[in-house]
Amino acid sequence: MSRSTKENLLLALKGMAMGAVELVPGVSAGTIALLTGIYEEFIDALKSFSTVFPVIKKYGIKDAWKHINGNFLVVLCSGMAVGIAALLKLIKYLLEFQSIPIWSFFFGLIIVSSIFVGKTVKKWGSPQFIALLLGTVLVYWITGSAPSEASSSLLFVFVAGMLAICAMILPGISGSFILVLLGMYTFIIDSLSEFNISVIAIFGLGCIIGLVSFTHLLSYLLKKHHDITLALLTGFMIGSLNKIWPWKRTLSTMTDRHGDTVPKLQENILPQSMEVDPQLSVAIICAIAGFFLIFLIEKIAAKQNTAI
Repeated sequence: MSRSTKENLLLALKGMAMGAVELVPGVSAGTIALLTGIYEEFIDALKSFSTVFPVIKKYGIKDAWKHINGNFLVVLCSGMAVGIAALLKLIKYLLEFQSIPIWSFFFGLIIVSSIFVGKTVKKWGSPQFIALLLGTVLVYWITGSAPSEASSSLLFVFVAGMLAICAMILPGISGSFILVLLGMYTFIIDSLSEFNISVIAIFGLGCIIGLVSFTHLLSYLLKKHHDITLALLTGFMIGSLNKIWPWKRTLSTMTDRHGDTVPKLQENILPQSMEVDPQLSVAIICAIAGFFLIFLIEKIAAKQNTAI
């Protein structure tokens, strides 16, 4: 579909938001794509790469570009790249030094996101509620798992890229959190910051292969079992709240590749159980900010869809 300059600018902003949230373990770019009304177009565009070469051979580059929805992907991915580059250091700083406010912001964001995504299910029945429950339980269990030890081998980097990119396009399971579970989050973030070409290239290759294979399944489910799939995705988002809860107690630690001691296994606790200042007032304000940000995004997306 052809987009105006204004629509392309808005699409780039959506991409920036997707890139920014993917830096946070527990928050998925797929969530933003769902909320802003581009999720199915995004999945279909990625899926089309598996059949692009026959189109090139038969019809040429121009038709192949249309086949993969090239303009859409270029604008969206450019926005994601800008979002990651612009906010990489800020996100790292906030996660390290302002963890309660940033997690509170995303907690409010995910709560209201799950409500809006749940509303896209046209008919709720037993299959949809079962899918919702399964999605919630699965992601709750995943987010409660302890991270494994890191490996910097290129083969493991490749596998990590495949798994992380599949999680990235699923609302509720972020690629960053999968990297945390694999013990690769810090390694990949540092490689991006230091522009380590070999690691970035192998990780990117894993991402490409993972995307092409997994998007076929997602596209099929969205077309053939739309309501059940969206109910499952809503469950994924609800289950991810286990990871995003701002107040935690560290049960065990591990040493990262820099020799620093970092949390390995944590449990959620009430604010009053914190041994340090729980920053409750700040946390509430940040959660409300995340809550209203999603309202704003949803309103803009709804207005755009009405105009189209």
